[in-house]
Amino acid sequence: MNRTGLAIALVIGAVVGLLFGLYPRLDIAISALFYDRQANLFIVNAQPWVMDARDAARWLITLIVAPAGLALIGKLIMPKRRMLMSARAALFLALTLALGPGILTNVILKDHWGRARPIDISELGGTDRFTAWWDPRGDCPDNCSFVAGEPSGAFWTLAPAALAPPQWRLLAYGGALTFGAAIGLLRIAGGGHFFSDVVFAGVFTFLLIWATHGLLFRWRGSPMTDAAIERFLARAGAAMYAAAARAVPRKPAPAFTPGTLPEQLASLPHAPIVRGTFSNMPPDKDS
Repeated sequence: MNRTGLAIALVIGAVVGLLFGLYPRLDIAISALFYDRQANLFIVNAQPWVMDARDAARWLITLIVAPAGLALIGKLIMPKRRMLMSARAALFLALTLALGPGILTNVILKDHWGRARPIDISELGGTDRFTAWWDPRGDCPDNCSFVAGEPSGAFWTLAPAALAPPQWRLLAYGGALTFGAAIGLLRIAGGGHFFSDVVFAGVFTFLLIWATHGLLFRWRGSPMTDAAIERFLARAGAAMYAAAARAVPRKPAPAFTPGTLPEQLASLPHAPIVRGTFSNMPPDKDS
């Protein structure tokens, strides 16, 4: 996560954006390579292993981020306990996954950028109008093509790769990029996304990871230290417990009456009650 990686990502985004902006039908030409016009379908979608591969990718991402989520939740539940992993690492993984593939990709872009998917455009067997990557005025109402959701999640593995030991980091980056490209190719071959959708999914995800990594790890003067994050989570956990205690209604004390005195005394610790009547008391010696 250095300036070289930032420069490469920006150059890729600029080149692909300009090329596919000037010649948008390149996206159709690439997707058409995987489309069988005689059968009127994307051949990959007929393969039974496709959904298994997509599910496996989702599970892999979940398993990678699970320790970070458990560490953050555990600190909220047990504010006085030390976290099971670095607070910055846990926050970095959870935050980048939530902001990148979560909010930026699936909430902001895919639900508001009306680009129809390849499988839905008229040129490839559908009925919707094709639009370039930069044009949000397509026929898709929601969950649209730009940007690619599953590849965005796959490219998110650049975040845990950035936390790998220095001697393994380059290999980890290579594995993350290969994983993202493979899931992207699978979605292109299935008519789920255009080539430019996948490229911008990778670029946007990387830029968000790069900025978050700088805030938490690289930039001098940042207040985001492990101790500061743990203190914040501890205060948040304590406030959560206090709010829960205030939300639980207190049982009012029962009203006192002479008839309830024995029961109230019996409820006190170490206060045995001797029950009796005047009729079974020993006689007075003087009577």
